[in-house]
Amino acid sequence: MIQLEHISLQRGTKPLLQDADLVLHPGQRAALVGVNGSGKTSLMALLLGELEADGGECTLPERSAIAHMQQEISDPERPAREYILDGHKTLRRLQQAINKAEQEKAFDKLGQLHAELDAIDGYSQQHRAEAIMLGLGFCVADYDKPVAAFSGGWRIRLNLARALLTPSEVLLLDEPTNHLDMEAIHWLEQWLAQYPGSVLLISHDRDFIDATVQRIFHIHHHRIDTYNGNYSAFERQRAENLAQQQSLYEKQQQRRQELQQFIDRFRAKATKAKQAQSRIKALEKMQAVSPVREPDSYHFSIPEAKKSASPLINWFDVTVGYGSTPVLEHCTFSVIPGMRLALLGVNGAGKSTLIKTLAGEVPALSGEVTVSEFCRIGYFAQHQLEALDVNASPLLHLQRLSPDVREQEIRDFLGSFRIVGDMAVNPVMPFSGGEKARLALAIIAWQKPNLLLLDEPTNHLDLEMREALAEALQNFKGAVILVSHDRYLLRHCVDDFALVSNGRFGAFDGDLDDYYRFVQDSKPVSDNSSSNDNPASKKQQRQDAAKRRQQLAPLKKNVKSLETKISNLENALANVEQQLADSALYEEDSKDKLNTLLETQGKQRNELETLEQQWFEEQEKLIALEEE
Repeated sequence: MIQLEHISLQRGTKPLLQDADLVLHPGQRAALVGVNGSGKTSLMALLLGELEADGGECTLPERSAIAHMQQEISDPERPAREYILDGHKTLRRLQQAINKAEQEKAFDKLGQLHAELDAIDGYSQQHRAEAIMLGLGFCVADYDKPVAAFSGGWRIRLNLARALLTPSEVLLLDEPTNHLDMEAIHWLEQWLAQYPGSVLLISHDRDFIDATVQRIFHIHHHRIDTYNGNYSAFERQRAENLAQQQSLYEKQQQRRQELQQFIDRFRAKATKAKQAQSRIKALEKMQAVSPVREPDSYHFSIPEAKKSASPLINWFDVTVGYGSTPVLEHCTFSVIPGMRLALLGVNGAGKSTLIKTLAGEVPALSGEVTVSEFCRIGYFAQHQLEALDVNASPLLHLQRLSPDVREQEIRDFLGSFRIVGDMAVNPVMPFSGGEKARLALAIIAWQKPNLLLLDEPTNHLDLEMREALAEALQNFKGAVILVSHDRYLLRHCVDDFALVSNGRFGAFDGDLDDYYRFVQDSKPVSDNSSSNDNPASKKQQRQDAAKRRQQLAPLKKNVKSLETKISNLENALANVEQQLADSALYEEDSKDKLNTLLETQGKQRNELETLEQQWFEEQEKLIALEEE
């Protein structure tokens, strides 16, 4: 069990936690959430013994029972599979002892050591390591490659694999989904579901948190609040708590005002002095309820170019790649205004190459490419962060694009990305990855594109900013082509999917669940599969699955479209009803405005009822078809 009691923690002069409590029982899975800088990673460091608390008590399992993702690679020349197996300290100790006993011909001791190795299931650990590597996206050819041969993102996967193989009672994971594609994230979710110990993780992927935890530890205002349920449940509970707190605060303020008015009025009168004194005591004893003070949430928009055209880009029989090496061949499609397209495919399939070619960064190897003169591309890729001038301020970055625009207008725009105050005029060099990503998005939005090409835009972004980006993309009127492993972003911002696989690019009829099934069906049959499996039968199954996805796709698209319309209309109706709650609206001089709002309210309610009925009908059709 992990138990923190009255913990205080600070970094330098900045207090992170004050008198905070946390309890994680055996077998529980929990996530640490909170704004960037609230202390999540520092709390992890405390649990790992890398930091000491400034106050309070910390009860932890033995250090050997805790597994975690290392941030550094300890032996870059070690073969990848052996590096992962090195995380199993008991296995390595027994293997070394067996080698020594064999050299010394200590046969009596050998029998005991082999029994101990069998007791920890040591003979299957190599197979486990290989299975974990395959699940995280490595291939068989990677087993014996030295760690130094892998890029930074793949080294992080190796450290994750090592943590998963390490025997443990508690697993600590700090951003485990960074640099993982959707297939690997899906596999990790399934792996964690089978893990018998406790899990404490930090993640900015809300779908991953929803799928893996049953408890949320929310760090805010230097304390830790505990919520039962996943992230979606936490959001609901927290909204209810905040609403209740604000209501209590307003009622208390009203009561305080009434008491103070009585005291001020009658304190000097002898006949009322006793009653005034009793109210003074009541006011002093009243336990103060704090008002809700949440940090300003992100809210930004992406203005669209004034002119557009259809199509913005047209490809006919295009081959993309590098030099003389094709990556994707015979690509034919058009980018039209309003398109919402996500590219699916495993890492290395060519998604980023396709995006770079659309953006004009990589020339097409062959084929016919037509780009409209009115096409204005906003392109976000990981190297956008590296392309920032670290010696320039965010303000200067936008002033270089628009030298005639007033400084205050630029400051206001940057403020919507929470780049405010001195941060707007200081150099970019000390910015965190998340702050640089926000600036890169701000620069794109400032240029008013009508086509957004986004390659993993949510890396480095916290949960709040990811949700703000999803909202901005929903309201953006131009075209969007997106590569992302963030399923929340895909589900809320995409209408259609395209599959990049085996050197081809084409439409994918289905949703993310269909894609996971497609990936599973496409995996080669393992060596231990039944000899009775019929390849022709498996081919027929894949064909049937494809046909089923094709039947379900239009219904799912209609349901999703209706859900979006219902959500937008509910928000609009809530705004109207909020205006109708204003008592000043019912005065005589506001009669016209009141009538207009009442008419709008009636129309919106009728439209909402119609949309909900359509949704029920489409949902029934979808369920009926799925159950066939």
